[in-house]
Amino acid sequence: MQLDLAEQYILNRLKEELSPDLTYHDEFHTRDVYSATLQIAQQEGVTGESLQLLLTAALFHDAGFLINAKGHEVSSCTIAQEVLPGFGYTEADIQLVCKLIMATAVPQQPLQHLEEIICDADLDYLGRDDFFRRSALLYEEMRNLGTVASKDAYDALQRAFLANHHYFTATAKRLRGKKKEENYKLLIA
Repeated sequence: MQLDLAEQYILNRLKEELSPDLTYHDEFHTRDVYSATLQIAQQEGVTGESLQLLLTAALFHDAGFLINAKGHEVSSCTIAQEVLPGFGYTEADIQLVCKLIMATAVPQQPLQHLEEIICDADLDYLGRDDFFRRSALLYEEMRNLGTVASKDAYDALQRAFLANHHYFTATAKRLRGKKKEENYKLLIA
């Protein structure tokens, strides 16, 4: 597996090919999810090949936005299946990467530990200081894509989303749980 080359490949494609309408699901988001995945995985004791495959899934989890926004996880898997063999990934590796990518679909319902980690990493920003800045970018993107009618409608979606969201790993709960609750209280105030 050549994770470093796969990383360069997909980040370059995201940087060069993503629509400017995607103000949230951009190269920064992918780098952010990669960093959060690494942090959570290390604290959860994930190492070796499992860590490499998890990080690969983090890099490719939103690659499908290059093709379409709705149902992008399936397109992300298609891209992974097309390009990862060229970076030394086996069919079994790619199947696991795709399983991890599909776990990030909302509503998240992870079935195993690696899925829990990538799900928590994908929504890491909910429990961070930059929540409102990242949320504003998501609103702008949804407005650009025509998936939300107004700021009031978006705010209602965000309130409902945070009210129903929970982190899965002990690490994310410890690192992000308190701040997520603070952000939620500010959102509903």
